[in-house]
Amino acid sequence: MLDAFLFGLLATSSLILGGIIAIRFNLSDSLIGKIMGFGAGTLISAISYELVFEAVKLGRGSNYPTFGFFSGALLFYGADRLIGHFGAKNRLKIGAAKESNLIVPMVLAIILDGIPESIIIGLGFFKHQSGSLAMLVAVFISNLPEAIAGSSGMKKGNWSNMKIILLWIFITLLCALASVTGYAVFGDASNEWLSFIQAFAGGAILMMLANSMIPEAYEHGHKSAGVYTVIGFFVSVCVVVYENMG
Repeated sequence: MLDAFLFGLLATSSLILGGIIAIRFNLSDSLIGKIMGFGAGTLISAISYELVFEAVKLGRGSNYPTFGFFSGALLFYGADRLIGHFGAKNRLKIGAAKESNLIVPMVLAIILDGIPESIIIGLGFFKHQSGSLAMLVAVFISNLPEAIAGSSGMKKGNWSNMKIILLWIFITLLCALASVTGYAVFGDASNEWLSFIQAFAGGAILMMLANSMIPEAYEHGHKSAGVYTVIGFFVSVCVVVYENMG
């Protein structure tokens, strides 16, 4: 259980790193967009091979993966729209100022993005007695531009540096606890329900990518964002291949 917590902590620690980078450096919107594209590519690969493909194998011809995939996508869509009504619809918007009175909906929105990934990281420890390296890399890289973009907006909203870092530390710890939840709560589930959970996370993360991360990457990284998305996908696939060969 401790390993699951530490693995989840490592995967989401890039939120803190992204906050520090945004505080110390003024990165161009174009560069952040390209990093977003790269992160989206790694997550698309992780969804395909670490979540959906594994879910289909575990489901053994049942409808659990299908129900899980669309349930995750629809639940994320509904929750994302609900949180957006409270003022956090542009949490990944590069350059958008984040006012202090929007801290609660923004935190909820970021947690909504991170919880499915973190639960799957913890679940990987129960299944394989070790975390998925490919999932860790994908989550770590994809969280980086999210934190940079969010922190840049917080700076424009006159947030103090300490407040920004403390927020990312809080979210990182919460996501790490979600990894423990994935290990402790869902580990005893049957293969069919495990397939549902993995597909559920895959659908939720894919919906997040399609509605937030990829459009923002293209808007600021322009057509080169697609190049970085392809590179990110390729890197993540290489990690999967290396992991399976080990």
